[in-house]
Amino acid sequence: MKKLLLIIPLLLLITLLLYQKVFIPKHTFQTLTLQRGDMKRTIHGIGYMGAKDHYKIGSIYGGVVQDFSLNEGDFITKGTPITTIDSVDLEDKITELNATLAKLQTDRASLQIDRESARIAAHYQALLFHKNTLLYQKKAISTLSFENFKTNSLIASLKVKSLAFKLTSLQHQEEQLQASLSGLTKRLARYRILSPIDGYITKKLISNHQTILPNQTLLEMVNPKDVWLEASIDTRISGAIKIGDRATIQLRSTPTPYQGYVSHIKPINNRVTNEREVTLSFKTLPTPFYLEEQATLTIEVQTLSDIVKIPNHLLVAYNRQQGVWIYQEGHVHFKPLRELTHGEAFSATTLLQGGERVVIPDSTKKTLVEGLAIYLERDQ
Repeated sequence: MKKLLLIIPLLLLITLLLYQKVFIPKHTFQTLTLQRGDMKRTIHGIGYMGAKDHYKIGSIYGGVVQDFSLNEGDFITKGTPITTIDSVDLEDKITELNATLAKLQTDRASLQIDRESARIAAHYQALLFHKNTLLYQKKAISTLSFENFKTNSLIASLKVKSLAFKLTSLQHQEEQLQASLSGLTKRLARYRILSPIDGYITKKLISNHQTILPNQTLLEMVNPKDVWLEASIDTRISGAIKIGDRATIQLRSTPTPYQGYVSHIKPINNRVTNEREVTLSFKTLPTPFYLEEQATLTIEVQTLSDIVKIPNHLLVAYNRQQGVWIYQEGHVHFKPLRELTHGEAFSATTLLQGGERVVIPDSTKKTLVEGLAIYLERDQ
């Protein structure tokens, strides 16, 4: 009997210890009171430096490259000479054409003098013919003399016309030579390659004194205004992105973040990765910049005002639904949240009013189920 009286208190003590050390800790949770406020919704991604257009500068004609001293990374302005291609005998042909043109112009000037002289002579012969026609009508001169004056007047008139046709022919020859000269001059100009834009040289594909083929590319350039960040965003979270959204760009080569904005969204998703491809432009382009450099980006898609913010680590899945555990009068109740706006650290909902006490999940404690009675450790 004495032993029984000793065993019973001992069992009660052990039971109390087990209750306090095992049961109560397994049923004790922390809670957090939800607050209302503003939340910036952001989307993160990885991108690479690229350019809208890569300008490939080449030569229409083949030949030997001369005076090509530019290097990759050089910045050149529009109209800067890049190189000159040896035009072989093109300059000699232009000199020859200029000489021929000068001779034609001299011949034409001489012929104009001859035509003026012939015109004066034809006028004189016309006067003689008119005078002798009157005499012939009065039978003052013979028929032979009259025919002679008539013939001389006609020959003088034809000579004027002949010289006029020769002048026209010389003028056509001169125009033909000028057209040929203009074409050769323009062709010669194309042997001197000038930069079509202000930009950086990204690739140098030939060297000085190298022989190139027609239409061969000499170098590649990019316009600083065309430089942007090419990024791929998971389609499931990309729906809110729109043109003009502000973004922060962090390049791997520098700790300084750069500000930018969404400038283009491709209308077709990537078939392989099922990602949406967007491009971000810099407000201030980093210099120097490196194409294909990796960068992380944060796009601010919207700001939600006066909403209930839920820390993402409080969201749980229960009965195939996403939501939170809410503490009410010693018990927990699952609150499904079907409409959530996800952010980097918080999610926003309109299904809660604020002030609710949400249970902080703890994998080391008892699994929460609907209506479970719990104890509170403390409210954060």
